[in-house]
Amino acid sequence: MSPRTHSALLKRYQAYMQLERGMSPNTRESYSDDVRRLLTWLEQAGINAADVRFEDLEEFIFRLHDTGIAPRSQARIISGIKSFFRFLKLEGLMDTDPSVLLEAPRMGRHLPQVLSVDEIDAMMSAIDRSTPEGIRNSAIMETLYGCGLRVSELCTLELNRVYLDSGTLAVTGKGSKERMVPMSEISVDLIKEYLPIRAGLDIKPGHEGYLFLNRRGAHLTRQMIFHIIRELAALADINKTISPHTLRHSFATHLLEGGANLRAIQQMLGHESIATTEIYLHLDSSHLREQILSFHPRNRL
Repeated sequence: MSPRTHSALLKRYQAYMQLERGMSPNTRESYSDDVRRLLTWLEQAGINAADVRFEDLEEFIFRLHDTGIAPRSQARIISGIKSFFRFLKLEGLMDTDPSVLLEAPRMGRHLPQVLSVDEIDAMMSAIDRSTPEGIRNSAIMETLYGCGLRVSELCTLELNRVYLDSGTLAVTGKGSKERMVPMSEISVDLIKEYLPIRAGLDIKPGHEGYLFLNRRGAHLTRQMIFHIIRELAALADINKTISPHTLRHSFATHLLEGGANLRAIQQMLGHESIATTEIYLHLDSSHLREQILSFHPRNRL
């Protein structure tokens, strides 16, 4: 196949992901990048995409490993490649799927970074609430931490799906699955405080539905949220590598430490499997050990 044929094939695959699989925009973008990377490598190696063998894919994965790509990223790329070759087989472009035997690299259980309640408070206190952006950022911080949202869920949160009277909001999570999330009273109050500021913006066409907007009236990007969080961490003198997801991890860990049911936390976070939520049991075990070491009379001796 020529590069032009590869480009056409990628477009068909992108349509398949959107229309037939209903994948989220983030997944479609990631998988497209993965397949584009593979197709570029195949062109350079002089290999026709329709003639790819398992050995070719294995060589491609070895090259990824050699370039220093992290195991988690390798696993994501393999997932994208396997999805692509399933598509080729379904379309009748290949008789067999050469990716069936591909295995993702083994990864140890990663315990995510978590902030303490005092560190969360320090970040909130670092916000300059004398500015419109500061009032907005207070609402963003409290919504991320108080509701345990993913950054993509916050960026796409729609104004008409935030129910301030009942203290709930509806979010669209991974796999386009919707869930209702309860809000804390402070989250409700901060959003109410932000709404008049939002109403005074010159909102760009097509962005009217989003809750959180930048000063130019466009919805906030993931990169902007990352910047806000890391800037606040620096102002609060927190020397940890954190991201918006750190607030989500902290939300779940603090709930568990406070005695919340694991199944309830699963529903709040929108985890499809309870096994994903169980990682917080390991975090809580570390917290319990610290408590025992600090307060048990035998250790105090």
